[in-house]
Amino acid sequence: MQYRRLGKSGLQVSAIGLGSWTTYGKQVDEATAARCISAALDAGINLFDTAEGYADGAAEEIFGRTFKSIGAPRSERVICTKVYNGGDKPNQKGLSRKHILEGIEGSLRRLQADYVDLYLCHRPDFETPVEETVRAMDHLIRQGKVLYWGTSCWPRERIAEAFAVARRDHLTPPSAEQPPYNLLDRQPVEQRLAPLCEAHGLGLTTYSPLYGGILTGKYVDGQIPPGSRATYRGTAWLTERLEGGMGRTMALQVKNLATLAAEFGTTAAQVALAWCLKNRHVSCAITGASHPRQIADNLHALAVAEHLDGASMQRLDAIFRPLD
Repeated sequence: MQYRRLGKSGLQVSAIGLGSWTTYGKQVDEATAARCISAALDAGINLFDTAEGYADGAAEEIFGRTFKSIGAPRSERVICTKVYNGGDKPNQKGLSRKHILEGIEGSLRRLQADYVDLYLCHRPDFETPVEETVRAMDHLIRQGKVLYWGTSCWPRERIAEAFAVARRDHLTPPSAEQPPYNLLDRQPVEQRLAPLCEAHGLGLTTYSPLYGGILTGKYVDGQIPPGSRATYRGTAWLTERLEGGMGRTMALQVKNLATLAAEFGTTAAQVALAWCLKNRHVSCAITGASHPRQIADNLHALAVAEHLDGASMQRLDAIFRPLD
């Protein structure tokens, strides 16, 4: 396994992480999820990503029970969870001091942990001042319930404001941002976040490296396979893109990706993941797994990345010209 620093922090995270969005607690039964988590640990993956809002907390509970049953040392795990969607009542969501402080207690209980390594603000909360959120996160770090904090899908300007508040008031600044990043959705990272990474040492724990499965090639024939992500509730955006005019363009791009992958003797998915790992600002690329064998498949991308030279990266750039 390859390990990278989370931005400029001293925290070492596996280059590939295991996430639980739309899978554990929903698509995948707990026994299978536990086998995936165990396989990830055996392979050296140490970053495990979840959120209070994933399956209404069930994903955190599965991680908690699995870690307890496996008995792996806490020092071998980097647990990342997120706060924002804790319920439907007014103070059960958002990034107020009240919800952040109460949210971490719920997450720790479900994770059966004394602390989380990385606590992310899952979405921007434009009704709560950034200063209030930064102070709440600094408070949790001083309590020892959180070691590092960060953001997810925040606008560049709001992240910059968080750094300014932290610097002004001698508070703990964010260490990470978690945006989507893949061959079909690259502008937010490369154009908007890269300057923050350079200026502040922000680390990226990116998600959706396969763009909802599109980059695996499973949808290139225009059909949506039973049990695939596009068949699940909450993925209407994926279906719309597959069925619209953009879907035909993406299908051609993915076919060309598969051709390039065949030259390397690997898969389109592994090349797509390897491409993400080539970005020096990416501390960890978060992947999903609904079967233990997918863990090994994803890890092969580390070897593929070593063979993606400048010419190969230019070919990928040519294939995936921005669709917007």
